[in-house]
Amino acid sequence: MDAPLRPFYSYNQPIVIRMNGFSMLFGNLIALSLLIGSCNLFDGKKDNDKEAIPPYQLPDNPKLDAAQTNRLKQECTTWYDSILKKSGFNGAVLVAKNGTIVFEKYQGLAHLEGKDKVTETTSFHIASVSKTFTAMAVLKLFEEKRLLIDDEFSKYFPTFNYPGVTVRTLLNHRSGLPNYVYFIDEIGWDKNVFVKNQDVFNILVDRKNELKNITPPNRHFSYCNTNYALLALLIEKLSNSTYPQFIKKYIFDPLQMTHSFVYTQLDSSRITPSYDWRGQRIPFNQLDMVYGDKNIYSTVKDLLKWDRLIRTNVFLSASSLKEAYTPYSNEKAGIKNYGLGWRMNLYPDGKKIIFHNGWWHGNNASFIRVIEGDATIIVLGNRYNRGIYKSKLLINLFDRAHSAAEDDE
Repeated sequence: MDAPLRPFYSYNQPIVIRMNGFSMLFGNLIALSLLIGSCNLFDGKKDNDKEAIPPYQLPDNPKLDAAQTNRLKQECTTWYDSILKKSGFNGAVLVAKNGTIVFEKYQGLAHLEGKDKVTETTSFHIASVSKTFTAMAVLKLFEEKRLLIDDEFSKYFPTFNYPGVTVRTLLNHRSGLPNYVYFIDEIGWDKNVFVKNQDVFNILVDRKNELKNITPPNRHFSYCNTNYALLALLIEKLSNSTYPQFIKKYIFDPLQMTHSFVYTQLDSSRITPSYDWRGQRIPFNQLDMVYGDKNIYSTVKDLLKWDRLIRTNVFLSASSLKEAYTPYSNEKAGIKNYGLGWRMNLYPDGKKIIFHNGWWHGNNASFIRVIEGDATIIVLGNRYNRGIYKSKLLINLFDRAHSAAEDDE
């Protein structure tokens, strides 16, 4: 049986609705339900692209003593030399304790057929690690009162004909929707035409009777890229900006993630291509323009900044972060679970490993966060290499009592 899902809002808290300039105070949600079908819950707040977000001020990192730093560096070096280097790794590695880098390594070429070495400024496609940005952006919109997490998606997109699919079930992969990565081919999409997020939505709505593997929402966990393609559309609608603009404004710019971007066709000249394990370049295909589920390029140092931001209450409140790290898929026994945009390993003593991995074409990514031990492990590569997921072994340096993240993608 599924654990009950707790709403973000309280049924006992007063709720203010603005209509035509007037405020109407209701003491409980029952009164609200009388109006929800005929009025907008919020006042139509939109982003103003001319208003920049000030740089985020993060706390100083706790200092490490020299002995601890040297020990961690030596052990990371041993892991790298014995496992990753021998696997033909091409990419970047960063390990940090308390936000301080204790090991970093840049190996290979950004373009295998060229001479440009991988450096700290080389941006890699981080694949499904992109979902962490989408999920946190949705929670940001929630905190700005632009949405409610337990609203049905159809509230914001009235033609969406999948009853019971909520913002939350999209975030935690319990929507029951089919995966566009597969149904695009099944419906006979022209492989010479790029699929966009709106196309994914249109196919779901207009060709529902042709799609397979649709199940009732909130029955079970099923990892599905469709969920995050739709969440990107939600971000765009509620912010009145594109998803790339929103992520840049709220995260990349104020966090000074200067080598991170959401891919669009304007970025074609600056992307790092991907390769198969033999070193053959993998060309783009019809799925390479969909974002929200993937398509963020970043560096290991930029992702460390992202990690530091979401360890504080600067971007999101403690209560929102707690919801993000809450396990929502409890129908199967075991330590593996999923929150709101994050995979996690849960242990009987209450400790958690929060992480997300990614794979797209020849790109592999691993982003592991040891919460209580305050450690961060980031590995990015653009030559297909499943050895990247063995970065989970490094968790033992910071928490020897618990096994590490699995290589879920």
